Amino acid sequence: MASTSSSTSATLTLSSIHLHQDPKSSLISSLSFNPKPKFLVLQSQSTNFNSGFLKKSNFVVSAVAAEAELDEDVDEEVAGGVATVAAPVPTKPKKGKAALPLKSDRTRSKRFLEIQKLRENKKEYDVKTAISLLKQMSSTKFIESAEAHFRLNIDPKYNDQQLRATVNLPKGTGQVVRVAVLTQGEKFDEAKNAGADIVGGEDLIEQIKGGFMDFDKLVATPDMMPKVASLGKILGPRGLMPNPKAGTVTTTIPQTIEEFKKGKVEFRADKTGIVHLPFGKANFSEEDLIINLLAAVKSVETNKPTGAKGVYWKSAHICSSMGPSIRLDIKDMLDFKLQ
Repeated sequence: MASTSSSTSATLTLSSIHLHQDPKSSLISSLSFNPKPKFLVLQSQSTNFNSGFLKKSNFVVSAVAAEAELDEDVDEEVAGGVATVAAPVPTKPKKGKAALPLKSDRTRSKRFLEIQKLRENKKEYDVKTAISLLKQMSSTKFIESAEAHFRLNIDPKYNDQQLRATVNLPKGTGQVVRVAVLTQGEKFDEAKNAGADIVGGEDLIEQIKGGFMDFDKLVATPDMMPKVASLGKILGPRGLMPNPKAGTVTTTIPQTIEEFKKGKVEFRADKTGIVHLPFGKANFSEEDLIINLLAAVKSVETNKPTGAKGVYWKSAHICSSMGPSIRLDIKDMLDFKLQ
């Protein structure tokens, strides 16, 4: 005997069943069973119920309830003594951050786990000790960058709490910076003589639209900005769009090129209020790294948004690009003096 079960919902209905021979007696128009809440529903067209009717209907209700014991999780179809289980519905693959493994499930390399033992987790270090640990933890085959990460008490979704500025690192970044300049007229030759790697006007704009990105900084003169506006969707996500706050829209082209070549770095707070800022290379001397770090701290402090309330600095960490973070003592960092 073949029977079919539904995994989600099922209803057994007996329509127009006379439980009494008298045509004028009570009539049950429908009898239904819902497996999820586990109850029976009787709908009647008459209110003439008596004890005899209820006694006769007991066996009907019991029989229907017994037949309605359904498996809610698995669909089985029994035919010829063989049971067939329906295949599960495939789920959509996760994308983006949802596809990343949980923090507890991630595995670290042996190198990382070994150097992680050099510092105590959640301990706050003074500037000198932290820089010394950063250099010890840089153990890869390439020269790692030194990075600072400052968590500030700001909410960038408000205009008066946004932070975007630049800092001149006295000891440089340790990188070769390629500067492109968008200008026209007499400024064209001025930019070339100042050491710009790429100089152009409308022709350079067309090259950028075609995918040309062989530069690290793009500087533009104010008269070129109406034409540069069309590059917003291309340059914006890469952080290359010329902006007066970043010092990349200027009339003093030679000075701007020199500053970026020597180590001028742009920084901004992300949507969570954290500033990520490179301040050199791990092969710099400890003194040079301290000088650059203090310059970065001073710039973040000087450019404090007007809307920032309460305690401005929440936490500060430094690390090499492939190493664990080292927490800084904020009071020591802000009061540190070079001897």
